[in-house]
Amino acid sequence: MPTEPRSRVGFVTMSANRTMTTAYEDWGFLAELQVRNLNDSFKSYDLIKNATQDFLTQTPVTKKYNGLEEKQKAVWNSNSVAFSFNSPPVTEEMNESEDQSHEKSLSLAEISVMQKVLRCHLLESSHEVEVLRRDKRSPLYSVKSFEQLQLPPNLLKGVYGMGFNAPSKIQETTLPLLFADPPVNLIAQSQSGTGKTAAFVLACLGRIRVELRYPQVLILSPTYELAMQTGQVAQKMAQFCSGIEFRFAVKGQMLPKGYNITEHILIGTPGKVFDWGRRYRHFDFQKLSIFVLDEADIMISIQGHHDQCVRIHRMLWNNCQTILFSATYSAEVMEFAEMIISDPIIIRLKREEETLENVKQYYIECNSIHKKYSALINIYGVLSIGQAIIFCRTIRTASWLGNKMSEDGHSVGYLSSELSMEDRLNTVTRFREGKEKVLITTNVCARGIDIEQVTIVVNFDLPVTVKREADRETYLHRIGRSGRFGKRGIAINMVESDSDLQVLKTIEDHFGRKIFKLNADDVDALEELNT
Repeated sequence: MPTEPRSRVGFVTMSANRTMTTAYEDWGFLAELQVRNLNDSFKSYDLIKNATQDFLTQTPVTKKYNGLEEKQKAVWNSNSVAFSFNSPPVTEEMNESEDQSHEKSLSLAEISVMQKVLRCHLLESSHEVEVLRRDKRSPLYSVKSFEQLQLPPNLLKGVYGMGFNAPSKIQETTLPLLFADPPVNLIAQSQSGTGKTAAFVLACLGRIRVELRYPQVLILSPTYELAMQTGQVAQKMAQFCSGIEFRFAVKGQMLPKGYNITEHILIGTPGKVFDWGRRYRHFDFQKLSIFVLDEADIMISIQGHHDQCVRIHRMLWNNCQTILFSATYSAEVMEFAEMIISDPIIIRLKREEETLENVKQYYIECNSIHKKYSALINIYGVLSIGQAIIFCRTIRTASWLGNKMSEDGHSVGYLSSELSMEDRLNTVTRFREGKEKVLITTNVCARGIDIEQVTIVVNFDLPVTVKREADRETYLHRIGRSGRFGKRGIAINMVESDSDLQVLKTIEDHFGRKIFKLNADDVDALEELNT
């Protein structure tokens, strides 16, 4: 959404009454924001747009947004990596513990960012909403259409423009509560992709009084990336609403001394918001009418955020509506929620459980990594692949496999914790859009990838614990996603040794589901998997 900076100070200010640009359709959006901050003396959007295009096509950052192939080559062929990607690991055990030590787990925030990028539309869930606690004085009802909320026409137009034809399960119940008069405090638990962000954004936009030139809504997110994603949703939804403006209180943003924020909605991270409100007095906490704390489970996992959120809430006026959303409903989350929310209504949508019911499982015996690769190529050439994910145990193996497949002319994506956040987002976005049909990744990404088009999962290496015992939970997370959304999936396990066979037998016994032997050289047998 274009904007004219109001001064030469590097901060983001965006007006929702201007036409949105396609730059916000992908993660080039973040780069555009950075360019806008650096070029805030420009007085027209055309200049900013041109600068953005130059930035995305001429600077080294291009590799983070526009060229996955370039980035893959840089990652796979970098001299800074301690091992060669051009030769395979000699044995399964060779330096494996050392290799795995280089693989750091993704944080909850990083996983959430990837999930939000991957979810291009709402999940369909058969689970019902549970009301765990309610205010008996406030009748509970649901809505089946957005028209029932009596939204302003321009806001309703924005909702439909985002592809929301009808409220999701969590929206059906939460939206009437969020629009209740008098306002009620709400705690809602729902997994990513169910429409929870759109729910609270819609409620915030519906309560804005444009004539009041100060922040009326505060939305807290745990990280910069999550704050920007929430802002993207809000700006898309408000694109037809004249006069609603947003400001982002995130890292890198600065305001001049004595500046008073005039935008209606403030979106940011706890530390920056606290400094702007308490230390520098850029806005008045007492004037806020809605306080949203998003991703509460992630918020409390980040050091310092817990206390900052509590301190921020203490500065609000008593009648400020408080809304808390969380992907999980743990005792720790509830303890945190009850510290800052008085007399809340609690809504819960059960999580869609991973299952193996729709997954047909196979294994292929291979006595070397080269045999594994040959079997993989045979599968790749015969199966009618929608999209496939290949899981490796280590960065070393994943990098070698990605490089090998790329050299042999296969278009693949590569994902591991060694990549930057921007590179990971670029990779998963391209995979979601089908620009790569195969994604090679490691264990740490098993829980952050959830793509509807994935029909085949290959365990190039079986998941094992540090004691080399079957890691049943990781196995479920890996292959369960191929049978999600009621669709049929296929899981293929590469078995290299007797110990691998024992691991597979343990997994088979645990889940009580037969894993069938498959001959990768039998084309007819492979083709039968397509039926």
